[in-house]
Amino acid sequence: MIFNKKKWIYLIIFFVTVYSCKNEDYPQPSKIISDNINLAIDKAKYSPGDVINFSSNINLPANCKVRYKYLGSILKEESIDGQSWTWTAPSDDFKGYMAELFILEGKEEKVVATIGVDVSSDWSRFPRYGFLSDYGDISDIVMESVISNLNRHHINGIQYYDWQYKHHLPIAGSPSAPQGIWTDIINKNVYFATLEKYISLSHRYNINSMFYNLAFGALNDASYDGVSEEWYLFTDQNHSNKDKHPLSQPPFKSDIYLTNPANTYWQNYLNKNHNDVYSALSFDGFHIDQLGNRGTRYDYWGNKVNLPEGYASFISSAKVSAPAKRLVMNAVNQFGQPQIADSETDFLYTEVWGPNESYSDLANIILENNALSANSKNTVLAAYMNYDLANNQGTFNTPGVLLTDAVIFAFGGAHIELGEHMLGKEYFPNNNLQMKPDLRSSIVNYYDFLVAYQNLLRDGGSFNSPSVNSTDNKASLSLWPPSVGKVAVLGKEVGNRQVIHFINFTDAVQLNWRDNTGNQPYPNIIYNSSFSVTISKNVEKVWVASPDYKSGASINIPFTENGGSISFTIPSIEYWSMVVIDYQ
Repeated sequence: MIFNKKKWIYLIIFFVTVYSCKNEDYPQPSKIISDNINLAIDKAKYSPGDVINFSSNINLPANCKVRYKYLGSILKEESIDGQSWTWTAPSDDFKGYMAELFILEGKEEKVVATIGVDVSSDWSRFPRYGFLSDYGDISDIVMESVISNLNRHHINGIQYYDWQYKHHLPIAGSPSAPQGIWTDIINKNVYFATLEKYISLSHRYNINSMFYNLAFGALNDASYDGVSEEWYLFTDQNHSNKDKHPLSQPPFKSDIYLTNPANTYWQNYLNKNHNDVYSALSFDGFHIDQLGNRGTRYDYWGNKVNLPEGYASFISSAKVSAPAKRLVMNAVNQFGQPQIADSETDFLYTEVWGPNESYSDLANIILENNALSANSKNTVLAAYMNYDLANNQGTFNTPGVLLTDAVIFAFGGAHIELGEHMLGKEYFPNNNLQMKPDLRSSIVNYYDFLVAYQNLLRDGGSFNSPSVNSTDNKASLSLWPPSVGKVAVLGKEVGNRQVIHFINFTDAVQLNWRDNTGNQPYPNIIYNSSFSVTISKNVEKVWVASPDYKSGASINIPFTENGGSISFTIPSIEYWSMVVIDYQ
């Protein structure tokens, strides 16, 4: 063979490039769905007994089968072909299922695709919240694409952010004759027809539509629309300085002046205007916003205002005014959450800010919400990723997003992050950051996982600290809270099952969930790691599932029992793997 120096130089450059990109822009092998089969279903959630329509982007492989599983147990298995098929949802309400497509290659099964299915008659039991932020002159094709994508992620409720004409007067025109176009707070055009179409599309997919508004916002022309001076909040006892949220003008229409949410005249005024909204548009409810702890504030007569109690009063009045509509309220950094949790809200929602910057803080907020609601209301977190990166054009950092979702999901929460784009800022229209291909692929698996195993993740149980040891030293373990350089272990007892979450911080460089500058690295996958777990009951089976491995399919794993412990091997720990011990 003749030595070609130039050829070898090119080959060296090629391999160095491939190696250097391995942990950056390219998806890891465990993230690639076999044979590029992408599945879809026709609803974000189903009622018991509904017919579920499945579809594939390509013709399914020969000898393809599907099995439907509930928490690792097979309910039904059948052969399928073509690009579509149906399954009738079981009769039990509030259950999550995984549909696994597989083929036989010799004697080996190969999972080629999966998809989660939520059978829940009420979306608020397992809320998965998305958002919309643009209501311009958008084509039907684009709107269909947006809602179809949210449906693929099983988003069952949408927050319509900054859609309103004015905070105190949301609809321009009248309920019977709304204006076709108005401008929002930042003077962007809002098309009534676009709002109508988005709501209609969402309902087609069984997705609830929630309109956004502040509990206490009025613009600088509110007096012309009937808002009284006596309804406002003030920073002084002499009602000379209205409390306000300052905004730059332009591009914004006005600062937002704050009213007293406990003032019954204000409540009646806004409830009337919101009922006009319901008359004009088929919204399912009201997403109530606030602005966090304002410090000491006064009413018009110089009395101190207790805002958390005011929020409870406001929520009660909104429910009385429109009893059939759903209510959710943002507790900014938990401000007012005890009162909100005790009100008629459907689930709990927290917008997370400093000093709650660690992964442990996210977990603690979810646990606190569980306690405040006596475990009756699940949590959605507004936690904005790669916040500093989002000041400029770029891409989200995949490891940062997936580690944060792993923590939120493992503790039973959901993450409002998906809309026309992924969220990086509290101003939802900001779309400076785009998802990389590996994040787009992985995030689907994470939402399938959240749905398929919701009865372990979000349906009661008691968190605990199981005794887990690595027996081959491939993984260095630490009980929750996490440590850099360790795999964090978190336990939960759910009925007759012990759940053990393994969240991989081995290669993490910091424990700030926001990953502000996008420097959280890709983890090195820990393959075939062995563990022992102390047990106190007889074990029937052990199984494992991970959104990072075989698209979330559950896998029974062999175990050996030795006195008061069992030993087993986990095939893969990338970001997050969940082991489930089923007791007899």
